[in-house]
Parts: sequence; structure tokens; C-alpha cells
Amino acid sequence: MIHSPAVAPVTGAFFLCILAPMSQQTPAEHALATLLVESLNLDGVSAEGIAPDAPLFGGDLGLDSIDALEIALAVSKRYGFQLRSDNDDNKRIFGSLRALSAHIEQHRTV
Repeated sequence: MIHSPAVAPVTGAFFLCILAPMSQQTPAEHALATLLVESLNLDGVSAEGIAPDAPLFGGDLGLDSIDALEIALAVSKRYGFQLRSDNDDNKRIFGSLRALSAHIEQHRTV
């Protein structure tokens, strides 16, 4: 895999860093990212722009607990099963697009 070098200014100096390519979304992750963007009305965010391994909460998306409820509702409607608020694994399940997509693929009925 080829990494492209980038030079970035830092307080008058320059340093060289290697930019790792962003992880690709699977088709299931892309479908879920599209659902998130549409159901949460994420202005200025594209489905392709959601990194699969980036945190859904506490990260660049700015999602909060109300968004988690809206995600659970959208997942229920689209994939035919409920994400329960009392599930001890919710922190892991909602940890990233990739984790949520994997959970959905394991439990979906539709």
C-alpha cells in the first residue's frame, strides 16, 4: 500500500507525516451510514465521510444520547430488530459504524 507524504506547517516549522488511507466501508456499513445521515439529518456529512472505525459518539459527528435513540428507532424500522437501552454491550455496539453494522448483520430479520 502506498502512503503519500504530507508536509504541514507547525508554528513556523515543517514536519513530514505519513497519511494512512482511510478504511473502506463495506456495503453493509455504507447502507448503515446512509441511514444515519438521513435519519439524523446530518448536514454537511456524507455517508462516505463516516470512517468505519471512528467513534460515533464523542467524535467529529457530534452525536448525543438523543441521536442514539433515533438510531435505535431507524435500525428497528429498517432491519427488523430492536436495540435495547438496557443492553450492557451498548458502548461496544455503538462504538463505531463498523461495530454497529456488525451487530446489525448478526441480528437483523429483514
